[in-house]
Amino acid sequence: MKAYVRFPRRIPRHVSRVAFAGALFGAALMSAIATPAPVGAQEAGKAAFQRPVWGEDAKKLFGSWRLVETTSDGKVRPERGANPLGLITYHESGWMAAQIQPDRPPVGMAGAQPSGEEAKAALHGYTAYFGSFTVDEAKKVVVHHRLGSVSPGWEKTPDYVRAYEFEGPDRVVLRPVGNKNALVWERLK
Repeated sequence: MKAYVRFPRRIPRHVSRVAFAGALFGAALMSAIATPAPVGAQEAGKAAFQRPVWGEDAKKLFGSWRLVETTSDGKVRPERGANPLGLITYHESGWMAAQIQPDRPPVGMAGAQPSGEEAKAALHGYTAYFGSFTVDEAKKVVVHHRLGSVSPGWEKTPDYVRAYEFEGPDRVVLRPVGNKNALVWERLK
């Protein structure tokens, strides 16, 4: 007998879309954590499969966070829009996952499968990846060691280095090292 989860066709009115997405995302992440490492994954990054000893800053990152805003040089990023939806999760096991959907209407499909142009339009400005993470508290950076991503060519630079700054216990700003982007995240409760 196969086990499966049945998802509602509509999100109940009393549940916010972010909370619903967070629950689905968290379930998928916990499933990935409980799943044995994929064949060859250890060669992709040993840090992904060694349980780290965490410092205080790393422990503050544990949990799920919703995207509040994303800017480049203080301005709204046009490919993301004014109100993108995003979720990032850091787990004490060393796994993480992130997704950001641009603020725009859904991209439709003319047929049963998306055309190349429809698929390209759907992915424009969308970010989704998973892997392990490490924290260098002396340098105030978190490194996302990606093992999978929707972005073509991600394997050429699998590590995303992010400077972090906590703005209280439930807010963190991540800044990709080497550019002027800033992503503000708020802890989900």
